[in-house]
Amino acid sequence: MSDATNADAAMLAVFETLALAAGAEIMAVYARGATVEQKADDSPVTEADRRAEVVILDGLRQAFPAIPCVAEEEVSSGRIPPALGREFFLVDPLDGTKEFISRRPDFTVNIALVRARAPVIGVVYAPAQGVLYSGRPGFATETAVAAGHAVGDSQPMSVVKNDGPVRVVASRSHRTAETDEFIAKYPGAEIVSVGSSLKFCLLASGKADLYPRFGRTMEWDTAAGDAVLRAAGGSTTYADGTPFAYGKRNQAHDTDFANPWFIARGRVE
Repeated sequence: MSDATNADAAMLAVFETLALAAGAEIMAVYARGATVEQKADDSPVTEADRRAEVVILDGLRQAFPAIPCVAEEEVSSGRIPPALGREFFLVDPLDGTKEFISRRPDFTVNIALVRARAPVIGVVYAPAQGVLYSGRPGFATETAVAAGHAVGDSQPMSVVKNDGPVRVVASRSHRTAETDEFIAKYPGAEIVSVGSSLKFCLLASGKADLYPRFGRTMEWDTAAGDAVLRAAGGSTTYADGTPFAYGKRNQAHDTDFANPWFIARGRVE
């Protein structure tokens, strides 16, 4: 492997270790129940979010002190790096807090590296499901995680061309009119439902084909799953088809790091 490939592989290994450690913190809180607080934007936050973020950020800053970190709970507290540079980390320590609170297993730990505005290295860990999705350029895997967060067998992942009905990742009960209009372009489409960043992972593992998101998300919600999807051969674009970019700041019509609508694709159309 080249030096750059070796460096990416080493960084991915750090991500995996930190995601597993963060998942252990989350599941410890999950086992005894969490007190729920409301942030300024009315979104929920728990002790699990904060404990997982501390684990991840401490690890990233020790291993990669020169790379800025943008993390959901730090941003909500007003701690944002003054400048990002060519590379920066995006961290969502507990994506799917509402699923966590409701004791549904679709919550994840998300860690990503953005390089030149594209997510290139990422992990998505679903601790309640016992699965870890990992990706770096040209390399994507799905790994079983046993009790005690012990890593088991890994399998390579790639998107697949589906010759059957198009499988669209979308909510059955909370879809927007724009999402329904998009799905109508694919007669006979099958709807696949899952929470959090696992939507990207369904595409990356060949279990779904399209994920249209016609609603607001933040960059830390999407970067890790997007990195895994791109590593598996998929893509994410703005609604107009141009490549989806990260590091969006000083936006005229929204806050820093807010995403516009996008479409993630696993299949080659």
